[in-house]
Amino acid sequence: MTRLPFNLALMLVCGLLTLGARPVWADEWPQLLGPGRTGVSAEQGLLKSWPAGGPAVVWRVPGGVGMSGMVVVQDRVLTLVQREGRQWAVCLSAKDGSELWHSDLAPALRNQMGDGPRSTPTVVGDVAYVFTGQGVLLALRLQDGSQIWSNDLMETLEGELADYGMACSPLVVGERVIVTVGAASATVVGVEAKTGKVAWQAGREQPAGYSSPALIPVKGRPQVVVFAGASALGLDPQTGKELWTFPYVTDFACNIATPLAVDGGVFLSSGENHGSVLLDLKPGGQGFEAVPRWTSYGPKSTFRNEWQTSVALDGALYGFDNVGSAGPVTHLACIDPRTGERHWQELRFGKGNLTAADGKLFIITLTGELVVVRANPQKFEVLGRQPLLEKTRTAPALSGGRLFARDDHEIVCVDVREP
Repeated sequence: MTRLPFNLALMLVCGLLTLGARPVWADEWPQLLGPGRTGVSAEQGLLKSWPAGGPAVVWRVPGGVGMSGMVVVQDRVLTLVQREGRQWAVCLSAKDGSELWHSDLAPALRNQMGDGPRSTPTVVGDVAYVFTGQGVLLALRLQDGSQIWSNDLMETLEGELADYGMACSPLVVGERVIVTVGAASATVVGVEAKTGKVAWQAGREQPAGYSSPALIPVKGRPQVVVFAGASALGLDPQTGKELWTFPYVTDFACNIATPLAVDGGVFLSSGENHGSVLLDLKPGGQGFEAVPRWTSYGPKSTFRNEWQTSVALDGALYGFDNVGSAGPVTHLACIDPRTGERHWQELRFGKGNLTAADGKLFIITLTGELVVVRANPQKFEVLGRQPLLEKTRTAPALSGGRLFARDDHEIVCVDVREP
């Protein structure tokens, strides 16, 4: 019997667990960071060499302001934008970029760190779950964008908005939609997927931060891992029971990257000169004890993910190492996730986001440049690069051999298949 590579197997298992009974195949991108919320796609047959003139742009259409990522399901592209003084969910044809529908969600969000919605939608079957910059969670019909239910969680839980806007992308596990809210009575909540009613609350008295939860199997038991503003928590996805907690305090509660399953542990990383840790979860009592396998903290840390989630691929961890307190200097780096030791570092590469597929890293830089790098733990190797967009903080989505990216003005689709 053919065995699947670990990353692919994990992606498919987590995709089925988080997105219900409907299978999620490798050519769909149904949530933040793709099928397994790992930033890794199982697609193959992608660029082996840089084509003359760069990869072809399939289409380019107007979009809107915001940092929401894109999901690609059922030949549709869905994201959140801000325009005309409102936040909108916008659905486009993946084939040609034509708009299929748009749905009014909330008033505009204006913020010193950038305007517009931050959260990426999550699609399960024919329903899209979206979270506005003010903390309103909604369920929309994928067919036409009509509203199924809405819950203003800040009002329901008497919470306060995060300083830079609510940024959590919904995680769907079975019949629960899970988001981080940072209310005094609830750091995170599980909401009934069918009704929008709060089913459980977990954690207390800490800010939400800006990370999104992930479903991570731990010793055969799926856990929701939440990287909140002052700690990481492991929760039972159906009941919200706290299984473990690990303090992780950063300036301004700027824990942003999504937790990752790495070498049997849980990897956490933050910028603001904080660093990284790999946690081993050891059974204890009725839960687990989070024990650091290695740490790399402070100004000399090997890895400081600011607002970019790294990707684990074939025994290596690739990502962005930001120097200083949200400073302008950022390196692209590859480390050994088992030890935290650095394999290589491309100095002053710049800020950006990446998605991994077919042995390559597809990067959209903060300045809007598309860069394709071989995923090689031995050395930094660029296949090619080309300007694509204006300034953007959004990670690319990958589906059907096409890369989808956006800035505050446009949404673009690029063919990244091998000719």
